Amino acid sequence: MSILIDKSTRLIVQGITGRDGSFHTQQMVSYGTRVVAGVTPGRGGEKVHGVPVWDSVAEAMAATKANASVIYVPAPFAADAIYEAADAGVGLIVCITEGVPVRDTLGAYHHVAALRAQAAGGRDGVEAVGAKPRLIGPNCPGLISPGLSKVGILPGHICKPGPVGLVSRSGTLTYEVVHQLTHAGLGQSTCLGIGGDPIVGTGFVDALALFEADPHTEAIVLIGEIGGTDEEEAAHFVKRRVKKPVVAFVAGQTAPPGQRMGHAGAIVSGGSGTAAEKMATFQAAGIPVARIPSEIPALVAEALSRRRRRPPAPKTKPASRVAKASRNGAGRSTRARASQKPARRARRKVAARRGR
Repeated sequence: MSILIDKSTRLIVQGITGRDGSFHTQQMVSYGTRVVAGVTPGRGGEKVHGVPVWDSVAEAMAATKANASVIYVPAPFAADAIYEAADAGVGLIVCITEGVPVRDTLGAYHHVAALRAQAAGGRDGVEAVGAKPRLIGPNCPGLISPGLSKVGILPGHICKPGPVGLVSRSGTLTYEVVHQLTHAGLGQSTCLGIGGDPIVGTGFVDALALFEADPHTEAIVLIGEIGGTDEEEAAHFVKRRVKKPVVAFVAGQTAPPGQRMGHAGAIVSGGSGTAAEKMATFQAAGIPVARIPSEIPALVAEALSRRRRRPPAPKTKPASRVAKASRNGAGRSTRARASQKPARRARRKVAARRGR
């Protein structure tokens, strides 16, 4: 009942001995996440909140068979941490670190993408949705599958298990909307923060493909913001490939052009990337758009109600002999063949008399 993480997730914390790494390790362990190892070069052999520390990801992988990693190392070293995790064979890499230089992220993104393409036999994009490794972030809050596992910094107490998948570029808006969904009685399958930088490892389209393939996710909430074209691409993908109901919200509706708003990627430049453009694209694709976050739960509830009231597809009856004969080019109709039976019987009688 989730995407990417569940009870089987075995997590490595890169940067576990730092302030943020240590604090959030404790939070993840308390939530029930299976944190099996930490990594800080030169600190191997120590323990943090009962979690053994290793000098490298390769050593931690060999000892624990982990399948996910979360990165809390400082920005100058975050890209190296991504390279190290990918080369060690970690399947899911979540980079929380903010302020990673774009050039560093670009190199790490292409390195991970090359390994994914190799694992997927040359396929890419949504055609390789299940391929590994997968990078989430940087500059993201991570993800949580309520009641199962959390990787990152999302607060677990505001979430509850349920059928709504959520993907967002904004961390704090993720918390706000999740809290409102929970308060409205709408639980979540997985809440995923993809990050607000110009380059991120997993985009809206990737997340939508994962939620569409998850049998327990019945509706999807997409939280976008100004800047870039990710929301427009997501709207086109939903129109072509997503059957489940999607509800959208776009942050930055009052942002002035040319002013960066919080995230490195949240900037309206050259007259493009505005909230109005993105909202219009969603609406053109048939996706309801909330004007303010508090409208999202009602739109989701309405979409779920419509989906559950939808009558099941009628069962097709097996084709009759006449229809089969017609499709196979058998020629004459049943009535025509029946009308010729007396004539055939008469011919057989005449032939029998002559034989005597």
